[in-house]
Amino acid sequence: MEPVRAVLSRDAIVNAAIDLIERDGVEALSMRKVAARLGVAAMSLYHHVPNKAALVDAVVERVVSDLDFADDPAADPRERARGMMRAFRKIAKDRPKSVNLVITRTFESPATLRLYEHAMEIARAAGFAGGQAARIASAFLSYVIGSLLREARFAREATSGTGGDPFIRGADAIDPADYPNVTALVAEGHVYDADAEFEVGLEMLLRGLPEV
Repeated sequence: MEPVRAVLSRDAIVNAAIDLIERDGVEALSMRKVAARLGVAAMSLYHHVPNKAALVDAVVERVVSDLDFADDPAADPRERARGMMRAFRKIAKDRPKSVNLVITRTFESPATLRLYEHAMEIARAAGFAGGQAARIASAFLSYVIGSLLREARFAREATSGTGGDPFIRGADAIDPADYPNVTALVAEGHVYDADAEFEVGLEMLLRGLPEV
């Protein structure tokens, strides 16, 4: 008896797309390659996903949906903000290439808008309203997205053999009289630590929240 092929579904297609993106990059995504990964004809995908653009939207939706925003609405807003930004960073570690689709899109789709909605909820819980709440929510998202982009750049440079902190790379060629602090940092054996850098910046951001 021949083995029964699993029923093709939208979830299976999205999962295959994410696996393909994480393996080969966003630029490798195509309906044909996803179909091949699933062992089906490409045309069969169109019964569940109308086109590649819709598939990309579905990937973004899945990544955002997998963010763990299960916090306590009664908890301290600063702790909730920490949880939100750490959750975003965690999924970026788990699915770095797929998350690039999220952080390079505008807040137009329900998936990406959900991030902003949650950030706004936290800002309002902290006692802010209107434009001030919007600015604080944007600061939360800008910080975590900016830090992820910076880490991604460092990761690419490490892969290419030019890793390290770009602020001190090549410091041996600079004049210590002009850059005494950078020179001292190199002499101290400073090593770039993405986790530590993120946490320091996070605490600075939260301490800087204006009083209501």
